Amino acid sequence: MEDIDLQVIKKQYLDTPIPEELGSIIEKALKDGIAYRTKKEKIYKRINIAAISIAVFLALLTIGINTSPAFASLLSKVPIVQDVSKVLNFRIYILNKDRFKADIKIPRKEGFRNKELENSLNEKYLEENKKLYKEFMAEIEKIKEIDGPNLGVVSGYVVKTDTDRILSIGRYVLNVAGSATTKFKYDTIDKKEEILITLPSLFKDDSYIDVISENIKSQMIERMKSDENLIYWVNMDGNEEYTDVFEKISANQNFYINEKGKLVISFDEYEVAPGLMGIQEFVIPTEAISDILVSNVYIK
Repeated sequence: MEDIDLQVIKKQYLDTPIPEELGSIIEKALKDGIAYRTKKEKIYKRINIAAISIAVFLALLTIGINTSPAFASLLSKVPIVQDVSKVLNFRIYILNKDRFKADIKIPRKEGFRNKELENSLNEKYLEENKKLYKEFMAEIEKIKEIDGPNLGVVSGYVVKTDTDRILSIGRYVLNVAGSATTKFKYDTIDKKEEILITLPSLFKDDSYIDVISENIKSQMIERMKSDENLIYWVNMDGNEEYTDVFEKISANQNFYINEKGKLVISFDEYEVAPGLMGIQEFVIPTEAISDILVSNVYIK
């Protein structure tokens, strides 16, 4: 592919028509096998292009979207992909029309020997974004009927961990409708065995739910004690101030394994704290869960 400069990218954002059915075009791209199979230096060059395109879109998104300090802060935290081991940035689809803006990126994994895993993950990402696109277009029609607020959506991914053994990918969706909310979903893969690691698979039994939950509650309380500006929906010092308090993680709670081999539990906005606090993550000390781990292959 020829080099693309910033002006060309910007023009593509403004001129590219939106397909009537996003899914059919994505599926065609899947069949065509669009991927980065060039030399390593070309891959890095295209990563830079992708990073520029994200920056351009975010700049466009702020024009015409209802802005606020909280929203500006949230946009500044949208992650940029910095590593693409076995993750190839797929074609980007843009809607930039009147008060409605969308940037939909679909990660695609390639090069796995385990084609069943590879295909299942790619199909999951495809279906997620088809659903996101359809919901966004339906919401636009509702907004038009009531002359509602400006609307925007950004979806993409970030590589959280890429070691010899572990690949953790976070897919994010940023929705903007007057205010903004962000949600993350993670996949963690054993690169050697080429299997998807689930939270239950790390432990001997379901006792991990209570053990991890209690540790997280302790961390929440410590954070609030050290910073009076932090608020978590957890009872502290017997003070039952909140009626809807955090009790337990779900059996398949959002998680990833970081570069140091530590388990990280993640909560979306509003899940355990006010939305202004954003995504909340808790690194679980290995000593707190060592007795119930199946092994120490992943968690160190």
